[in-house]
Amino acid sequence: MAAHTPICDFGWKARDFSLLGVDDRRWTLSDVRGRNGTLVMFICNHCPYVKAIVDRLVRDVEVLAGHGVGAIAIMPNDVAAYPEDSFENMKQFAREHRFPFPYVIDDSQEVARAYGAVCTPDFFGFNAEDGLQYRGRLDASRVQPAPNAPRELLDAMIRIAETGRGPAEQTPSMGCSIKWRPQA
Repeated sequence: MAAHTPICDFGWKARDFSLLGVDDRRWTLSDVRGRNGTLVMFICNHCPYVKAIVDRLVRDVEVLAGHGVGAIAIMPNDVAAYPEDSFENMKQFAREHRFPFPYVIDDSQEVARAYGAVCTPDFFGFNAEDGLQYRGRLDASRVQPAPNAPRELLDAMIRIAETGRGPAEQTPSMGCSIKWRPQA
């Protein structure tokens, strides 16, 4: 089922975390924080929306690193219900796409809940003071790549890196709903 992210809650503060990465290291917000901003992404392996953008996402995160923006990708889905998103498959997905950022698993789903993540992909762009400035999409892609679409996430994060402020107009991200574990 497709879901859309809510509009940006400008200034909302990034939440810390300590999550296991596909490199078998634990990652925290301070480990990935960039001097000019931080991009926290909720993605997974199986979602067709993620698959449609993953190579452009890798390209844009590499560009953002040159602007002092750090990045991390968090996989929030229930792996029992969606085995394609398992930790072993995450390792393969990250290798296959040559992720230049940590790819971590949110086993408890507490981080996804703390951020209010709703879909994959879901992007949270923070300024140097950890204030939310972007909650939009990568570009106009859906389940088919839109290779010539304006690079909305990239442009927004460069603007945040330079000014500390995101664009007033943002188009919500669209993707597969997060696969929440049944509540006991």
